[in-house]
Amino acid sequence: MHTSLRGLRCFCVAAECLSFKETAKRLFLTPSAVSHQIKQLEEHLQQPLFIRQTRAITLSETGQQFYQRIAPLMTQLCDTVSEFNQTQIPLEVSISMPEFFASELFVPQLIGWSSKYPNINLKLDTIKSRSEQQTNTDLSIVLSGKRHNQPHAYDLFPLEYVPACNKNLYQHIVHKGYSALSETPLILHKARPYAWHQWAENIGFDEFKPQQIIQLDSMFSVARAAEQGIGIALIPLPISQTWFDNQNLIRLFDQSLTSHDRYYLINHQTETPTREVQLLIEWIVDKFKHHLG
Repeated sequence: MHTSLRGLRCFCVAAECLSFKETAKRLFLTPSAVSHQIKQLEEHLQQPLFIRQTRAITLSETGQQFYQRIAPLMTQLCDTVSEFNQTQIPLEVSISMPEFFASELFVPQLIGWSSKYPNINLKLDTIKSRSEQQTNTDLSIVLSGKRHNQPHAYDLFPLEYVPACNKNLYQHIVHKGYSALSETPLILHKARPYAWHQWAENIGFDEFKPQQIIQLDSMFSVARAAEQGIGIALIPLPISQTWFDNQNLIRLFDQSLTSHDRYYLINHQTETPTREVQLLIEWIVDKFKHHLG
């Protein structure tokens, strides 16, 4: 029985994303076509490569071993074909990240990517909260309070949170000092409900008694609410620096809340990342780790 390259390619992509549906999207096939290719390969090897569950698939022990052996060969084959191909075939890298990171840092830094890598298309998915983090993309940028020391994780930079408001509110309350915190609504991200209390405790402000706290479910909403003059917000730096550079927000106090939150770049192609994925990894690390770290 002949083993097709198409079947091996289907297997490698499915082994990376652990989803026949996602494999079909990446290879521009139908899920049934992907399933058929994998089934033919399993019949040829006379061994199951995946453990199929109701809503998920995982690699069998044989599948894991086969992937480790076949993936480098497939990469080498693709590189060889590309080397001799006279026409450049567009490549694609998928990446997911928090929507605030995308709008404030990633998209503005994209200037120059297209001219440097014109044959690599980017597919960007944004996520709203940590609970929505995706692993079916090639790469992810995540915000985490837990250190990621794995070889496939890259530490980008930490966050600190600073009290800020718009210019009009600043002019009305700056002379009041810390007492302004008891008279003005305080805004924060609902994922950090005790952030204001932590900030007050860190600076030794024992008389901290907020009159009102407003919790919003996205950092963009927090920044926008502060910009509109609704109250004083805890704003993350350096990710929000442009809001201060443009004077949309004014820092109210010098003291900041240093957190354990850090941004990490996670490579989901943990075994052998493709050339285009490796290029994006290097680009992101250079842009953010060295410029903001």
